[in-house]
Amino acid sequence: MGKTQLDTLDTEGTPFLLPDTDVPELEFAGIKAQYAALKDSIGPRVGDVFRHGRFIMGPEIEQLEEALSTFAGVRYALGVSSGTDALIAPMMAAGIGPGDAVFLPAFTFTATAEVPLLLGATPVYVDVDHRTYNIDPADLEARIAKVKAEGKLTPRAVMPVDLFGLPADYEVLAPIADCEGLFLLADAAQSFGGSIGNTRVGALAPVTATSFFPAKPLGCYGDGGAIFTDDADLAAKLVSIRVHGQGTERYAVERVGLNARLDSLQAAVLLAKLPALEDEIAARNALADLYDDYLAEVVEAPLRVEGRVSAFAQYTIQVEDRDRVQARLNAAHIPTAIYYPKPMHYQPPYAPYGDGPGSLPVSEAIANRVLALPMHGYMRDDVAHRIGSAVRQAIAG
Repeated sequence: MGKTQLDTLDTEGTPFLLPDTDVPELEFAGIKAQYAALKDSIGPRVGDVFRHGRFIMGPEIEQLEEALSTFAGVRYALGVSSGTDALIAPMMAAGIGPGDAVFLPAFTFTATAEVPLLLGATPVYVDVDHRTYNIDPADLEARIAKVKAEGKLTPRAVMPVDLFGLPADYEVLAPIADCEGLFLLADAAQSFGGSIGNTRVGALAPVTATSFFPAKPLGCYGDGGAIFTDDADLAAKLVSIRVHGQGTERYAVERVGLNARLDSLQAAVLLAKLPALEDEIAARNALADLYDDYLAEVVEAPLRVEGRVSAFAQYTIQVEDRDRVQARLNAAHIPTAIYYPKPMHYQPPYAPYGDGPGSLPVSEAIANRVLALPMHGYMRDDVAHRIGSAVRQAIAG
């Protein structure tokens, strides 16, 4: 095997490939391996787009939206241009803006905190559970009470994040949101394909946003996202916002909007991939079980929550002396990634909206311990065994 190079990164730092080898199972996110398995379905779908030439809002968009809504079990699914636009459009529809407080986890990707700021609202960081990585309902209630007591902002929304693919505890979060009159928007950028009981991600919250970035459990070959809801009025607003606030007639503008359309080529790719998603989620969970067998006794492995199925966008462990372990794995040609090295209140653009070091102790602690291992639905068992063994050796050494 040639020298390992992690030379292709996504915006969240994911090493897509383990180059200098022709073995796709050694990828971090499995993009090449998946394409090898699905190319006979992807190729014709993409070819259809070139034949009809409707690259924007072609027939694939409506087909995909119908397929996504059926898969998720909701009335409406709306394709949009990115996971970030999938977050911002519902908040625009809800009228969230200056003077409003939006509660969100401190341990998350930048986009979650970025969205309220783009609308002039204020992010309020909430700590997370140290094993699930999802927003801590008890801390959420405390932060809401604090904002109300200070009287400077109006509590308006809460944005739980299904981090690393595990759905948040919406059975607890929804009553809190209802009691406080908060707009509940699920950030499911990493969890599409997951579920709680018999209910899939997309139908767990009144509004759900997901991302189809290439490294996601369901990814296209560019940027893309979707919004899910059963609310007809909200869906109509989102259709308008997606195309510059357009009304029922072209150039009749009803509201401020976005250029947030999902293009036909990406929809074609997703139509080809969606039928494989259920099996891929099962394969990801089987890989997680194998990793657990190797690692549960030597690291803090991802917590399994009864009744919840994770999409396992990442398999994230917590380790002491992470830099040493990561360096040893890199020397053994095992790719890893850190999601995320800093909580939001440690990032310079977002620090002014937090209370400084020590204010979110769980988020601060796990940011120094988390390490993600290769995870996808096409990994051979022998490769998975090699990775599990290498991690054990890196920790022991």
